[in-house]
Amino acid sequence: MTIKRKKAKDVRISGIGVSSGIAIGKVYHLDRTKVKYTPRFIRGEKVKDEILRFNQAVKKSENQLDEAKGKIPPEKFQEFKHIIEAHLLILKDRMLNDETIKTIKTRHINSEWALKIVHEKLNKSFEAIDDEYLAGRASDIDYVVERIMRNLTGKDQECLSGIDEDVIVVAHDLSPADTAQIDRSVIKGFVTDIGGRTSHTAIMARSLEIPAVVGLEEVSQSVNSGDCIIVNGSGGEVIINPSPSVVKQYEKKLEKYLDEERELLFLKDLSPVTTDGHEIRLMANIEMPHELESIEEHGAQGIGLYRTEFIYLNRRKLPTEDEHFEVYKTVVEWMRPEITTIRTFDLGGDRFLSQLELAKEMNPAMGLRAIRFCLKEVEIFKDQLKAILRASNFGPVRVMFPMISGMEEIRRTKEILEEAKGELRSRGVPFDEGIKIGMMMEVPSAMAIADFLAEEVDFFSIGTNDLIQYSLAIDRVNEHVNYLYEPLHPAVLRMIKGVVKSAHVSGITIGMCGEMAGEPLYLPILVGMGLDELSMNALSILRVKKILRSVSYKDCREIAKNVLTFSTAKEIDKYVLEEMRRLFPDDFGETKPSG
Repeated sequence: MTIKRKKAKDVRISGIGVSSGIAIGKVYHLDRTKVKYTPRFIRGEKVKDEILRFNQAVKKSENQLDEAKGKIPPEKFQEFKHIIEAHLLILKDRMLNDETIKTIKTRHINSEWALKIVHEKLNKSFEAIDDEYLAGRASDIDYVVERIMRNLTGKDQECLSGIDEDVIVVAHDLSPADTAQIDRSVIKGFVTDIGGRTSHTAIMARSLEIPAVVGLEEVSQSVNSGDCIIVNGSGGEVIINPSPSVVKQYEKKLEKYLDEERELLFLKDLSPVTTDGHEIRLMANIEMPHELESIEEHGAQGIGLYRTEFIYLNRRKLPTEDEHFEVYKTVVEWMRPEITTIRTFDLGGDRFLSQLELAKEMNPAMGLRAIRFCLKEVEIFKDQLKAILRASNFGPVRVMFPMISGMEEIRRTKEILEEAKGELRSRGVPFDEGIKIGMMMEVPSAMAIADFLAEEVDFFSIGTNDLIQYSLAIDRVNEHVNYLYEPLHPAVLRMIKGVVKSAHVSGITIGMCGEMAGEPLYLPILVGMGLDELSMNALSILRVKKILRSVSYKDCREIAKNVLTFSTAKEIDKYVLEEMRRLFPDDFGETKPSG
């Protein structure tokens, strides 16, 4: 996508809306584009001076990160402090430092060029990874390298802490050190060229409840500080240099949005129940403990999916049982008496920077990851299980296993859980002996034998993101086929319907924790199919609750029954949208079909 730099009015760009809301304001252009350097050879007698220059740039980068870490308020965003600490570790990484110095010595080239060569080598280790979450973490190395590069070239490290007027930040990307300094009272929105739903910027935007759109490719090259911009975080749209009529239109939308937000807050303590008395539990997905405050403010009835991957990332050493325990205990104590569902890690060995030396896989997303990795590396798995069990002594906890594909896996998993319990008993450590266990339903083979698997666990939770990808055999990050990613594909809906039936026949609970669960448009289908729980981003809870409390279970069942009669996703999408417009003209009148 190429955007002309002339100040055309109403230039609209679509990206990924990662934090809902509307912001209208003046651009603050944060220069985070890659610095340019001149590659050059150096004479042998100058190698020593060049290495000294590189070491000084690394030291200056370390001082800057220490300063950014020190500015994080002690009561908030400690996870970002940990990320900055991880960046400090990357700064000291032997691969980065020793290899760069070695390259300067052997090839007689300047520091910038040597660093660029080493950076490319590091990037290659992430290239084969088909995983949005991990892709976000790989950017940590980019942040660190770019910081060193800026210090080598004398380019200033502009920061956000000095902003004293209302602005919308536009940047190529924002590092954790940038986002940790954001003052919500003046920064009204984010817009970035890169990033996804799980990038640091997205997580911070949701945590601060600031409208944000990422993945806009070249937006930072299309604006200057002082330009006017509109950010529609709900629709994933940005409008550059809006005309007065468009500004007026969005001011009205913003006013309506704020009115709705205020109205929605009244729903916080009301039951999530249909007009004819059918209740669904609405829970929250979290990735980091700092999101707890937000999920409490939005009335979540517990945590339906606590992703634990961040504990493992960017570390030289694997986390200990005690390190796991301290994090889980914090979350469980905050949530009690509501339940916390802790998912064991959904990682492959490729995510570890640590001592694990595993062969590189051609397709890690389909390889040794999640429960498969756990069943191979049993002691690593047990450390996490023992920590989860210990946390269960401080509040209600469920443990959930990802990527189960068959009976042997769940049975072996349960054996290891029992071994972990036995080890705790022998140490005299208390835990909930009756802890509930569940599994993600995201592999088609598991969906096909759900009736058998339901006899092995206490609950199912449907992970729609992977389920859709695996069922439709499409790579979500492949731009040539991602149009095939259709949540309303008849095959997907039939599988959901089937697994709900299997769960209920066996008397176990079934929920959904994928992105479908937080989409109000899909709510009647999911409720009508009989799901017991829906777990979603905290910001989606009240909007989903509003729809739930305005629709009858009878209508939901009718809609769910009818969608199963269509043969294509487009037909289903059209039908559902028409129904929702009929039932909720104010909420879905402007909604476009997703196909």
